[in-house]
Amino acid sequence: FFPPTVLASANLACVRGERLIFSDVSFTLPAGAALVVTGANGSGKTSLLRIVCGLLEAESGEILWNGSSTRALGDDYFSALAYVGHHNGLKDDLSAVENLRIWAGVAGIPIDRNTALSALRRFGLEGREDFPVRWLSQGQKRRAALARLPVARRPLWVMDEPFAGLDRAATDSVESLLGEHLAGGGMAVLTTHQPLGDIAAPVQPLVLGH
Repeated sequence: FFPPTVLASANLACVRGERLIFSDVSFTLPAGAALVVTGANGSGKTSLLRIVCGLLEAESGEILWNGSSTRALGDDYFSALAYVGHHNGLKDDLSAVENLRIWAGVAGIPIDRNTALSALRRFGLEGREDFPVRWLSQGQKRRAALARLPVARRPLWVMDEPFAGLDRAATDSVESLLGEHLAGGGMAVLTTHQPLGDIAAPVQPLVLGH
């Protein structure tokens, strides 16, 4: 279980080029809850997630972690989050196991082969763990990327369209894992074009561009 934490934004604004993408975006997300970000294409959903992760600087406003600016916290904040972006970030020449273990090592979460295999098999990749990623379907590649989440052991999950390309069984697996994460005091910020299934945790909607 994770200690109580609160993620918040205060009057965020995002500008790309000379265009204002969004402004005055504020939310407060307690432990055990998910923030589901929706909106039309171009409304800034991915940009908001990248701001939350520190990969993009907001035009104004800030992200707060337990009341402190994430810019000031630096690694104390970044080490608390796991991010799965819209792109899977996998190396085609490496296997799913190799990709997962290298990602974990870079993230400071060294894992052994058995732990990596267990995570991949939870996402239905049994028998394909040692295939070069280029041999996998798009849905299987997405599952290989999402397998980072159960090994991350970090309270904040940030996921950009985690269900893209997944079949119903894989979607159910992700929703089940998310429910377990929230029940343990974790939190999640995600974009999705589909409603979440039956997750026994508070789900906060945030609609951009309305």
